[in-house]
Amino acid sequence: MDDITQNLESVEKSTDIGMGRGVYISTYGCQMNVNDTERMYALLEMQNFVPVRDPKEASLIIINSCSVREKPVHKVYSEVGTYKYMKRRNPDLKIGVGGCVGQQEKENLIKTQPMIDFVFGTDQIDNLPQLVAQSFAGERKLVNSRFQHRTPYHIETLVRNPGVATYVNITKGCDNFCTFCVVPYTRGREKSRPVQHILTDIRHLVKRGVKEVTLLGQNVNSYKGDEGVDFADLLALVAKETDVERIRYTTSHPKDFNQKLVDVMSEHSNKIMEYIHLPFQAGSTKVLERMNRNYTREEYLERIAMIKKGLPDVCFSTDIIVGFPGETEEDFQDTLNMVTEVGFETIFAFAYSPRPFTKAAKFEDQVAEGVKNERLNRLFDVHEAMAFEAVKRYEGTTMKVLVENVDRDHGKIQGRSTGNKLVHFLGTADLIGKTVDVKITKAFPAVFRGELV
Repeated sequence: MDDITQNLESVEKSTDIGMGRGVYISTYGCQMNVNDTERMYALLEMQNFVPVRDPKEASLIIINSCSVREKPVHKVYSEVGTYKYMKRRNPDLKIGVGGCVGQQEKENLIKTQPMIDFVFGTDQIDNLPQLVAQSFAGERKLVNSRFQHRTPYHIETLVRNPGVATYVNITKGCDNFCTFCVVPYTRGREKSRPVQHILTDIRHLVKRGVKEVTLLGQNVNSYKGDEGVDFADLLALVAKETDVERIRYTTSHPKDFNQKLVDVMSEHSNKIMEYIHLPFQAGSTKVLERMNRNYTREEYLERIAMIKKGLPDVCFSTDIIVGFPGETEEDFQDTLNMVTEVGFETIFAFAYSPRPFTKAAKFEDQVAEGVKNERLNRLFDVHEAMAFEAVKRYEGTTMKVLVENVDRDHGKIQGRSTGNKLVHFLGTADLIGKTVDVKITKAFPAVFRGELV
């Protein structure tokens, strides 16, 4: 019997903790946090909790937040404050905090926010039903943030309503210890799921109507499965041994991106989408070294050239940190040049913020906030001008679009192209789940408009 089943059975024997009450989960952060929230909902539904859209309807509120940057941490404290009046009106309301903030702050959350009833870490999600049961039974100020370092990463993908496209975790944690990143401290050391567990999950999801899966992890291409299976091998197995129509993955680390992975993507291009998210973080080799990224500017560009040669239609997106400690104007110019040289159509850029436990937080040559913000705005301006021009090449072309849902606000349906472009066009709801040809009439960096062919 696995840990999840044991936990659920123990809760069922102790009390019916749900009793039809509502649960509201507020989520900040990356795809991993979104996937974790889905898992929480699934586990709590097994205990008779009912998801609600408005926290006012809930008897259980959980904040699942990221701590990669400073602002999401502040959001948690701010959000808890907004529930003060609800707690006064309903003393039985339970408030919990999870995710990377829960893992990072632990007892500090309880001490500084007396309205919080329990805190749990990223390795304790499967124990959430038991923790909630304890809280409703009257136990106060519970904290469970232990890492399960020695246990294998054996989980079942839990998705209540997977729809057309969904996520499947393949790794968790990270061993890279970039000097700016708190993930190894909030998600733990890297672990990979067994190959057959992943394949079984995807087969089950396909039977439930899923057409596209995104393989998910902090660093997917360092995947180390059983029997020597690496990430390229896993991608090939998913393409060959499951009936899923589309495969994506995120996030990749440039140091682990190799020719074998490019070859597998090319060989199975009918299933593996031509989209790669490849964070470069900084365009200066000096800054990259201080970040402990384990590649140079030149090596990153070599990998880009390798990928473009094998996958000429590939679309790239990236992550960028502006104002890392010690970054000079010359270093920043290297970052601007990297964006235009590669031709990223999508970027996710942020001003550096010191995170607890990280080496970079102790660097003495911190960049002034005003300088960071000015450089960030300049980066967005340069990218916007470049991206608007770059996407014009799509206008008039026809794309394969997997229809995902209806955009009721605009009376259109929407889906994603093979290059991960969000496409809006007129159509009917019966097209959801189908891949259709759409002629692009107008291209913006983030969204395309089109006509059904």
